[in-house]
Amino acid sequence: MRGFSHVDTWVFDLDNTLYPASCRLFDQIDVKMGEFVSRRLGVELVEAKRRQKEMFYRHGTTLRGLMTEHGVTPDDFLDYVHDIDHSAVPANQPLDAALHALPGRKLIFTNGTVAHAEKVLARIGITHHFGDIFDIVHADFIPKPEMEPYRKFVRQTGIRPGTSAMFEDIARNLLAPHELGMTTVLVTSPDNHDAEHLNRASGQEHIHHVTGDLAAFLADLGAGLKGNQSLARST
Repeated sequence: MRGFSHVDTWVFDLDNTLYPASCRLFDQIDVKMGEFVSRRLGVELVEAKRRQKEMFYRHGTTLRGLMTEHGVTPDDFLDYVHDIDHSAVPANQPLDAALHALPGRKLIFTNGTVAHAEKVLARIGITHHFGDIFDIVHADFIPKPEMEPYRKFVRQTGIRPGTSAMFEDIARNLLAPHELGMTTVLVTSPDNHDAEHLNRASGQEHIHHVTGDLAAFLADLGAGLKGNQSLARST
């Protein structure tokens, strides 16, 4: 199993990775996406949800499907679906403490928007840990799991993939990081139904670690790295 002693940069997905899927925040976004598709395509809500899910699975995001198949302007979609109540996201002091103890640079790489990410991070109480947020706009609206946004993320942030770790809730979104040489961590939850569906269809060879408790995983990781540093100083 690949370790973390070489890692100096920690890259995190946002939705259902840094906050638990059980708070159902993404359910609000899912409802708004269905409404948007229903109005845009002129179909009933049930049919709109079916088409929305098809686009998500086929293109990586609903937005990419709408842009590719229906010529939707991204700002209209993003403004509508992220107009939600973020109060469902709970504060997470253990995660805050674990991130504080983790040495190195910390970044966000999300298929969402900077504005949405900033609201989520503020609710969790971890904004101060992250030096940069790379969102779907920075990615030219090309979503994970396509390789192109990962390459642009590397260029824009200046990270070294070989000394970086990527945390994600969707297994296929770790294929490109693995190919680039990053250490990969899958964050799982039984409440994350869309990811569960995708993850069953994905191989696991590109995943180095799996955790169902991100805060505890990072806390153990930080303690281990600190212990290694102390041991190195004493020898």
